[in-house]
Amino acid sequence: MGRVKALLVWEGETFLDRLTGAMGTVCREVVVVLGHHADAIRAGVRREARFVANPDPERGQLSSLQCALRAMRGDAEAFLFTPVDYPAIAESTMAQLRDALAAHPDRLIAVPRQGGKRGHPVACRVALAAEFLALPASARTSDPIHAHVGETIYVDVDDAGILTDIDDPQAYQALLASRA
Repeated sequence: MGRVKALLVWEGETFLDRLTGAMGTVCREVVVVLGHHADAIRAGVRREARFVANPDPERGQLSSLQCALRAMRGDAEAFLFTPVDYPAIAESTMAQLRDALAAHPDRLIAVPRQGGKRGHPVACRVALAAEFLALPASARTSDPIHAHVGETIYVDVDDAGILTDIDDPQAYQALLASRA
């Protein structure tokens, strides 16, 4: 991408500040995992969060999630996770996922869906934390999600942000143009 994604700006805030703010509306604590450019990201973030370092960010999203889960509060009942490249997720989506898990105690996972497509963030009961932590480096973050499809609730949302993945300059320009 050529720039630090977490510090890209949309609607007056960095991607990371937007996500931290949205998650902060439903979470008692927001844990942000930093890898590359950690010092620059910390310096550029304005919202409150707990920062932890991923000593091996080359391992990808799973290693970052595992770092966050190790840092999670002991009294947590559930957790949400998303990559920083989904900055357009609405606060209301976070609340809908939280509420869906609360309303369905037999479900372990809540996944947002728009137009039949699944997106981010994913909400999980804390009971799944040990399963994520036990995954080997060769596993994918989605492995436990796929293993528990029967215990997943799909939450239909009116939020294109759950599908808006900013992976390249063209996607960032399209995001900026969407609000112009």
